Amino acid sequence: MPPELIQYITQYGYLAIFALVFLQETGAPNPIPNELVLLFSGYLSFTGILKFPLVVLAVVLADFTGSFILHTVFYFFGNYILQHKPRWLPIPVNAIFKLKNRMSKNGLTGIYIGRLSPFIRGYTSVIAGLLQIKPAIFLPIAIVTATIWATVYVMAGRLLGPFWNHIAPNIGNFKYFMLLIFIAIIATSTIRFFMKRKPVKE
Repeated sequence: MPPELIQYITQYGYLAIFALVFLQETGAPNPIPNELVLLFSGYLSFTGILKFPLVVLAVVLADFTGSFILHTVFYFFGNYILQHKPRWLPIPVNAIFKLKNRMSKNGLTGIYIGRLSPFIRGYTSVIAGLLQIKPAIFLPIAIVTATIWATVYVMAGRLLGPFWNHIAPNIGNFKYFMLLIFIAIIATSTIRFFMKRKPVKE
């Protein structure tokens, strides 16, 4: 992480965390991925500079607020925005439509998975708006997934606290490790779900 951002988060604490997460969730350019912000914030909770529950709360509020704004905008104006997209708007239209088609086949399950996936979660609010998923349905999904996402990453940073000096130089690769863990959790949950539904032979 850039030293300036480390100093910014350390100095301004919860406000800095909220601002960084919120900006990225609304589609604004961010110098580092939110996952790294959460990991470092978890480390600061380990050192005692920040309190773990308040870090999670700041992340959840920022993520939920940003997702709400993005979903609302694309729910009402999504097609117009994509058809008349200004050059400065950092939205890859082709990628959005590909993800939209993929998620439309999986329904709400695709939204849940997308909201928890490191590489596509930022676009999920956009896609949910384009798919005309009503706020009454999307917002509960947003708050649940924001809580899970925030807790997992902040806790991971906290647990890595004793080893932070050794991990920090390669912390950028930790995102891929977390993706593998997420895939393993989804696979295990799916297998258990279908095993429970399997009729028991008498």
